[in-house]
Amino acid sequence: MAERFQVPSNMPRITPTTTPGQVRRSPQPGARVTTDFSTLFNQELQKTTVKFSAHAEKRLAARNIRLTSEQLVELEQAVDQLQAKGGRESLVILGDVAFVVSVPNRTVITAVDGESMKDNVFTNIDSAVLR
Repeated sequence: MAERFQVPSNMPRITPTTTPGQVRRSPQPGARVTTDFSTLFNQELQKTTVKFSAHAEKRLAARNIRLTSEQLVELEQAVDQLQAKGGRESLVILGDVAFVVSVPNRTVITAVDGESMKDNVFTNIDSAVLR
C-alpha cells in the first residue's frame, strides 16, 4: 500500500501565480516583451553610481587625487542628497577635495584639491554640500 506524504505544518504555504481557470500564456510572436533583468539592473546601476567626465579624470590625475571607496560612497550620498533637493550643478566638498557635479547626469565635471582650491572661484553652481 502506498504511503501518504504530508507537508509539515511549519512549512510556508505555496500559492499558485494564476487564479483557477486562468491560463498562463507565452507572449505572441512579435509581441512587445518587457526588458530583461540584466538591462534593468544596468540601468538602475547607472542611476546610483557617480561617473567622472574625461576632464575630471584628467584633473584627478594631474592633481594626484586618489579617492578611497569610502570617499566614493560619500560622494554618491552627497549627489543623492542634492538630487532629492533639486540640485543641478553642484559643489561637493569632501575634506580637502572639491567636486563640481552635474547632478541630473550623476557626473563629476571637475575636481580640485585643497591647495588649488585656495585660488579658485566656483561659478555656475546652484547648490553645495560640505562633508
